[in-house]
Amino acid sequence: MISEGYTNKNSFAYQLDPRVKIVAVFFFSVIVAVSNRFVALSAALTLALCIVMLAKVSPKEFVRRLIPVNIFILFLWIFLPFSTQGKPLLAIAGLVATYEGVTYAAQITIKSNAIMAALIVLISSTPILTLGHALHELKVPQKLIHLFFFTYRYIHVIHREYLRLLNAMKVRAFNPGTNMHTYKTFAHLVGMLLVRSSDRAERVHNAMLCRNFTGRLYSLKHFSFNRTDCLSLFVTLSLIAALGLLEWTRIM
Repeated sequence: MISEGYTNKNSFAYQLDPRVKIVAVFFFSVIVAVSNRFVALSAALTLALCIVMLAKVSPKEFVRRLIPVNIFILFLWIFLPFSTQGKPLLAIAGLVATYEGVTYAAQITIKSNAIMAALIVLISSTPILTLGHALHELKVPQKLIHLFFFTYRYIHVIHREYLRLLNAMKVRAFNPGTNMHTYKTFAHLVGMLLVRSSDRAERVHNAMLCRNFTGRLYSLKHFSFNRTDCLSLFVTLSLIAALGLLEWTRIM
């Protein structure tokens, strides 16, 4: 499930204006995503890890959130080197891995971990509701922000409903296996989740109309852009620009 607040509240990153963090992570992710040179990617990964240390993110939580991403990347390492055309590098059981395939897989690995590290710092140092209001202050379309809020809120509700249905199945001595009865049971489980989600969405919509919801977001907390935020944004954007120079000017 989605969790937040696994960073030190006394850390420098936690005290920053969330708008600064969103802008910095956005530009950092864009630069890393379009970069291909290993010198730029290595610098980006190093910068991301330094930010993680500066934000005092719990090492255990940080590694735990990187594991699912790297499990997916592991499958890329299994297939990409042998499916990309190029200069042969090595042969395993009749399959030829190419230099280009290994390079491509390595680039994806570094990019994914660098971007995920930056996103983990953003999420861990910014409460979800504050993050949504910061997006509103940055003039992100309100419909997208509403979708963000509702997704965060009701994914927990749907998960609780799933656990309730699963417990009901266990009480009735359901024992999953590789047979048609198991497949039908899980199909009914998914169907019931969809039906109950639809019913809840209709009830929530009617409740919002009863409360005269007009589509506007209101917040009791107002952000203040101080000198520290300004300096942090300048330094961060300068470092991101340096990554761009490493990628496109080939000074190294």
